[in-house]
Amino acid sequence: MIQRRSHTQNEPGVGGLLRRPMQAVAALAAAAMLLAGCGSTSTSTGPAAQTASTLALAMQDQMVQTIDQVGPSVVLIRDSQGLGSGIVFDTKGDIVTNNHVVAGGKNLQVVLANGKQYPAQLIGTSPANDLAVLRVNAPGLSQAVFANSSRLEVGEIALAIGNPLGLQSTVTQGIVSALGRTVTEEKGITLHGAIQTSAEINPGNSGGALVNLQGQVIGIPTLAATDPQLGAGAAPGIGFAIPSNTVHDVATQLVNQGPAK
Repeated sequence: MIQRRSHTQNEPGVGGLLRRPMQAVAALAAAAMLLAGCGSTSTSTGPAAQTASTLALAMQDQMVQTIDQVGPSVVLIRDSQGLGSGIVFDTKGDIVTNNHVVAGGKNLQVVLANGKQYPAQLIGTSPANDLAVLRVNAPGLSQAVFANSSRLEVGEIALAIGNPLGLQSTVTQGIVSALGRTVTEEKGITLHGAIQTSAEINPGNSGGALVNLQGQVIGIPTLAATDPQLGAGAAPGIGFAIPSNTVHDVATQLVNQGPAK
């Protein structure tokens, strides 16, 4: 069963929900060192261990660089119903997000990664694709770069950047778990060709960025699976994203059509 991870209401006392985005990387480094030690009778400072440590640190550095690059392109969206995420689509001020983040909402506001807040205008929506475009009048926007999602491969590292529970610029890490999934949202909208990822997708992540280590957007996190055995709670490590090719094509059409009537 699939549950939509829609925008979330502001909730007090979220301190216990804080994550350490690089915790997985630290674990990777530890695992690399352990494997190196198991494969050699030399000490932990031998060549194999040093090589594993170097590779782990290089991956960590690449993740940090990716987050620094993409982070300014991910925004927080606030409306009368709650919070969600969005991506800067172009320097004209167009922001792409999930339609369910803004559907029925009033008094749309966009908060940039630097904390500056701007009123937003709804440009257009595509409910069938669960996508929408907003526009803000803001200088110096950082435009996201979109990857060719048709070239994605299972096993690629993926980072989800968004605003779960209003915790702005939160990062979770995983991989591309599967491609071409067909999933159905709560309101019966069926999405085809979705990306499955193990990067955690929490309430408020919807509309944000799923990115590769090249700093390119590969999709928009939209859904998280639920497990009936957990009382319909989120199934760990099973989330879904709309592929970047679909996002780019639909957003371009919406921008060209102009403001919603």
